[in-house]
Amino acid sequence: MKFSCLRTDLANAVSNVSRAVSSKAAIPALEGVLIKAYDNLLNISGYNLEIGITTDIDATIQEEGEIVVSAKLFLDIVRKLPEEIVMIETDERMVTYITCGNVDYQIVGMSSIEYPDLPTFEQTDMITVNAKTLREMIRETVYAVSDNNAKPIYTGSLFEIEDGLFRIVAIDGYRMAIRSENVDSESKNKFVVPGKTQLEVLKLLGDDEQNVDIIIGQRHITFKVDNYRVISRLIEGNFIDYKTTIPTDVKTEVIINTRIIINSVERMSLLNNDRIQSPVRCNFANDEIKLSCASAVGRANDSIAVSVMGEKVEIGFNNKYLLDALKNCDTDEIRLALSGPVKPMVIKPVKGDSFLSIVVPMRLSNEG
Repeated sequence: MKFSCLRTDLANAVSNVSRAVSSKAAIPALEGVLIKAYDNLLNISGYNLEIGITTDIDATIQEEGEIVVSAKLFLDIVRKLPEEIVMIETDERMVTYITCGNVDYQIVGMSSIEYPDLPTFEQTDMITVNAKTLREMIRETVYAVSDNNAKPIYTGSLFEIEDGLFRIVAIDGYRMAIRSENVDSESKNKFVVPGKTQLEVLKLLGDDEQNVDIIIGQRHITFKVDNYRVISRLIEGNFIDYKTTIPTDVKTEVIINTRIIINSVERMSLLNNDRIQSPVRCNFANDEIKLSCASAVGRANDSIAVSVMGEKVEIGFNNKYLLDALKNCDTDEIRLALSGPVKPMVIKPVKGDSFLSIVVPMRLSNEG
């Protein structure tokens, strides 16, 4: 194999696909990136048997071929090369020669035969989503994905397509996040995408108007983001009927500025840390919300003037769970809907239904 390409293109490609590379793999080849040179294109792939990332960059191919090289070492070398044009050549012993300006390296590679094939699958459905929209949808829900492998289905998010709506739902038992957008699709489908896969897709998504193709199979999914393809297994199992978990018997409602309540909860959170988790107490009454927190290190109080509609209620929350939900609201004002001191609080926009978050309360010590 022999080719030349631009150092910047090569470094960016290897950096991005390397996020799917295992640092300690049972199969040594999976600690590397697979490089294929053909048809004046360089195909570069990383794979950890769960997620694969692959891309193509332009190159001048003098001799076609394939090789696997250490992802970390190769990326470190390419990033430090002094000039823009890189020459790379391999021999029959799998030695890779890297030349750039006055610098040259020789590193040992592996045969591509040792590299497992990335999954291929039959497409059963596809939707196209604006890149910026998908980025916002994932960012505003993935925080609620569970990290508890005891229930693998909730280590992913439900992707649901029906009635021209694309919805992402994440739930971990303490909070739930839902984000919805209109899509030009008549499909009706649902599947569960691992949280780790979504995070890798999120890193590739830009703040632009390009489209992302989401290609769906029976057990796998591919996200086509710009010139990258992220291939992942889907999580099998039954996702909860999330609609039945949304409280409908609202007794107290407040419309509040998002930044004001975030700032107040952050002030209360200063008394908590990794070892101390005291609830942030919220008292909704008399046209104000009184917030307080008492822990082993001290006590804090704050109040926010606001119109409280409905019954008085006092409720407590884990500060981190509450902040995660509040910080991922994409509107200046939000509606807080409560159904009592021990039922989940719903957070949603004042108008529309583009997002909905639920936070389960902590039981307060003076209840009952």
